[in-house]
Amino acid sequence: MTGRPAPGPLRRHWPLDPGVVFLNHGSYGACPRPVLAVQQELRARLEAEPVRFFSRDYPDLLEQARRRAAAFLGCDPAGLVFVPNATTGVNTVLRSLAMPGPGGADPWLRPGDALLLLDHVYPACRNAALWLAERCGLRVEEARVPFPLADPGDAVEAILSAVTPATRLVLLDQVTSPTGMVLPLEELVGPLEERGIPVLVDGAHAPGMVDLDLDRLGASFWTGNAHKWLCAPKGAAFLVVAERWRDRVFPGTISHGWARRPPGRSRFHALFDWTGTDDPTAVLAIPAAIDFLGSLVEGGIDGLRARNRALALRAREILCAALGADPPCPASMVGSLAAVRLPPGLPAPGAATAPHLDPLHDALFDRYGIEVPVIAWPDDATRWVRVAAQAYNHVDEYRYLAAALAELRGGGRS
Repeated sequence: MTGRPAPGPLRRHWPLDPGVVFLNHGSYGACPRPVLAVQQELRARLEAEPVRFFSRDYPDLLEQARRRAAAFLGCDPAGLVFVPNATTGVNTVLRSLAMPGPGGADPWLRPGDALLLLDHVYPACRNAALWLAERCGLRVEEARVPFPLADPGDAVEAILSAVTPATRLVLLDQVTSPTGMVLPLEELVGPLEERGIPVLVDGAHAPGMVDLDLDRLGASFWTGNAHKWLCAPKGAAFLVVAERWRDRVFPGTISHGWARRPPGRSRFHALFDWTGTDDPTAVLAIPAAIDFLGSLVEGGIDGLRARNRALALRAREILCAALGADPPCPASMVGSLAAVRLPPGLPAPGAATAPHLDPLHDALFDRYGIEVPVIAWPDDATRWVRVAAQAYNHVDEYRYLAAALAELRGGGRS
């Protein structure tokens, strides 16, 4: 096979290892140099005078970040708070809804109630639901969304038909982690909320990948990461709560905001904005991330999203042709991630360098310098390669991956 492809022209903005073909932006993101520089400036400012920074500067800096983020997400700033990651956001909502409401009102989630998840749910969020169910007498049920599927309506039908009279909360993945599908939330959230069933959207991959207008979407709760497709530093994520729920949602750590809040701040903001001394610079660098991504290609962030989606679809075509696979979902359900089913004849599941890694992942990395996830879903016998497309990627990298998979399948290099 041909040699490793050269980095793309925009790769210079990221401090990624030049010896690695990095096709896994989806797992942890990657922060560009200019955004990291802004974060470092904020850290230097913090450490130069910590009391001044936290007591005088931080509240206004945080409010500026909130307003920029709210405009980007299409939501009311009054309902937006920051959390370290989307998993924290999901946990925050689940635990809050199992607690008594204001004035001792009954919890929203009570023994015998059901939480409805997707079978494509992110495993950490499934674990959070199972943990809560075990302690509060709840049931966890799963809507089985077919994959492969031919039409987005198949996903809508599968989810809505799984609702029962006991369903008290639905957790929807905006972009499924194992399979990389963008779900048609507009056709799901409205019908569920109109039936009195609040929806918690796990939008971990959504910011920077799909166009967002959260107020129009109308979900009771939405959480998403800034460190993935928005390319902010690690430790920055959003939690958006509809007005009717804000007096029921609390952070995992109760601190000064319980009894004291700055003038002009709501109690909801006060509770989340200060949960104890931490490094807030990842959140404060979000505006820099928005600005940087908007400067990369013609058309700003909209143009970048379109460019990345077109590249993900082209990558899927290349891999399907090389592996003799069919596209597992319509193009309309592809954002910046694409999953392709792996055929037999590749290194089988078994021991790997880490418990959560497939041996094929190791083979691709060790022999070819390719970083790409290999995911077993819904069982160990069904495996997928999931590629990501970010500004620093280019088409030759996917051709190189396809050639490596074909060589491994044919028993080439060992």
